Amino acid sequence: MQEHPLIELYVTLSDEQQNAQVEQILSAINPDRIIELTLQAVNLTQEFMLTLLITDDDGIREMNKQYREQDKPTDVLSFPLAERPLVDAPADQLWPPQEDAADTPFVTAPGMVTNLGDIMISWPTLLHQAIDAGHTQQAELIYLLSHGVLHLVGYDDHTEAGYQAMVAIQQSILRAMGQKAYKA
Repeated sequence: MQEHPLIELYVTLSDEQQNAQVEQILSAINPDRIIELTLQAVNLTQEFMLTLLITDDDGIREMNKQYREQDKPTDVLSFPLAERPLVDAPADQLWPPQEDAADTPFVTAPGMVTNLGDIMISWPTLLHQAIDAGHTQQAELIYLLSHGVLHLVGYDDHTEAGYQAMVAIQQSILRAMGQKAYKA
């Protein structure tokens, strides 16, 4: 598998053919570039890294149940390490800081890469969504990875303002990656 300097990558699907398909698509879309473009779009320029897990519906269902109390698969889950949003955006676009968050900002020691957190993507759900929407697996993966990164840095799509801001950024990333932007 190709090295990804910004990503600690895990692909855990039940069959080797699916794992190989995912790895081939990841190589074709350059996930590091997607992360860089997404961070640049929100004016975050320091060096970051994250963990990306591509899994199946059962794996993401367990995490969705445990952390969101929803016993169903979903397309993408994000688990930010920051206690408060890292981006400068209107409050109605962002998730609220943790109640016990210190007043100090998220700090990384000089010379160290900032770990944003973890993103999980369900491959079967990604495939179904791509088919249902009539676009490629690559476009759906770009869209979901950018979506996950936006959640890690502070965006929340549970408000209309947050949702619209995220969609606009994700569509700009699709275009920057040579894909056709689409309505989510």
